Amino acid sequence: MALRLYNTMGRKMEEFKPIVEGHVGFYGCGPTVYNYAHIGNLRAYVFLDILDKTLSLLGYDIKHVMNITDVGHLSDDGDNGEDKMKKSAAERHQSVLEVANFYTDAFMKDMDAMNIRHPDVICRATEHIDDMIELIKKIEANGHTYMAGGNLYYDISTYPDYGKLANLNLDELKAGAGKRKVVVIDENKRNPGDFVLWFTKSKFEDQAMTWDSPWGRGYPGWHIECSAMSMKYLGKHFDIHTGGIDHVPVHHTNEIAQSEGSFDEAERAKGPWVNYWMHNEFLILEGGKMSKSSGNFITLQTSLPPERGFSLKDKGYAPLDYRFFLLSGHYRKQLVFSLEALESAKNGRAALYSRVAKLISRANSEEGLGLTAENFASVLAGIDCETDNLAKFREGLENDLATPVAMAALQKEAAGKGNIKASTSLAALMKMDSVLSLDVIKGGFEALAATSPAASAADSHAGDPEAAEIDALVAERTAAKKAKDFAKADEIRNQLTARGVIIIDTPNGPTWKRG
Repeated sequence: MALRLYNTMGRKMEEFKPIVEGHVGFYGCGPTVYNYAHIGNLRAYVFLDILDKTLSLLGYDIKHVMNITDVGHLSDDGDNGEDKMKKSAAERHQSVLEVANFYTDAFMKDMDAMNIRHPDVICRATEHIDDMIELIKKIEANGHTYMAGGNLYYDISTYPDYGKLANLNLDELKAGAGKRKVVVIDENKRNPGDFVLWFTKSKFEDQAMTWDSPWGRGYPGWHIECSAMSMKYLGKHFDIHTGGIDHVPVHHTNEIAQSEGSFDEAERAKGPWVNYWMHNEFLILEGGKMSKSSGNFITLQTSLPPERGFSLKDKGYAPLDYRFFLLSGHYRKQLVFSLEALESAKNGRAALYSRVAKLISRANSEEGLGLTAENFASVLAGIDCETDNLAKFREGLENDLATPVAMAALQKEAAGKGNIKASTSLAALMKMDSVLSLDVIKGGFEALAATSPAASAADSHAGDPEAAEIDALVAERTAAKKAKDFAKADEIRNQLTARGVIIIDTPNGPTWKRG
């Protein structure tokens, strides 16, 4: 089966055919580093990771590029709102670049915690201003721009295909109507949908970052950075561009207009700027929209004041519990998040590790492999792993990255049923995990260690005068979680933490140790 992907351009499934056989260039919109990434943001990067690793599994040579937006820009795609970077810098009493570096580091730590592979190229907007200026010059030379009020605008009426990605009607957009809500607050615009390529007259006083340009000292509009940096590292034509579904009507629509608006006649003849557009859907909260002001801002592992939100880590969930949860849904379907659903994912991951632990025991006792946590990768790499479940796993991923199908195949392989050797199943699981990245073999060894006689003896807490009381609190917390009384479970965990007690969740239930 050939790889088939859903192309937002045209709204249909298409067989993937790269521009250069065996090679794939793809660009994913990265974070604006003015705050911590919330768990909804992180869904996009797990999607990118699955795409990256699926292409690797299928044998493609990949060049994956992602931007870091560290240039202050407006909080609305339509050039409205406030400067996110400047606002955050004022709140933290730091420079804009200090803020950008701090949140970039925090984002990378989240990526690592979720086993997300770093792109081949991670490019910062502030390091590519000259590339943006050169691209804007080409757009201007092709007659797509006008100056008004000190700023350089892209005139969408000069690009007949404007809106083709989002199925927007250009005539309606010129009149301020159509499928996209456009709030006209910039009297300099000829059309409500026009957008700024270069600001010289900022909407704010004392703009933190400005550069010299042919249009005056100022700073770039938001959309231009992705066009300039993707072209720099992938060329004028490349295979795949990804992002969140919210990028379709404005950001990606404007990227296409300005990128193809820079082409000369020969470049236009070679085809579109990007061949395949892929977009992930939203993560939906049961409690409402995720925002700092509502108290629904949820991070992966960064503690927050209670009035702002919370982290999954502080609720007792590991980053891979969240990854497991995300993989249960298809990237093009909205996914409803709740702590109950995450608890189910946590239990599912623990159960998976427990089944893998049994396979490891079988492989060592029945086949004498001598697998350890240190040597399993090298030993299993030499074992034939072609199973029916692995074939179904590939078929799922080749059908527009259907991770629920891939996860079902993983679970079935871990069950170890049939006449397949344990070592064969483990090798197949390791191959599947090269994409899903749930640390299934490593987790199997951890589950095995947690159930070993030595671990049981160590967990007896002999001589601890508070052992019985702590055991009772741990049991009460477990009962509260089963009853979905997460507030009570959190209260008990906090009590134990204050007493220096660490709770460890294992496939056989929670244990504890002194910190």
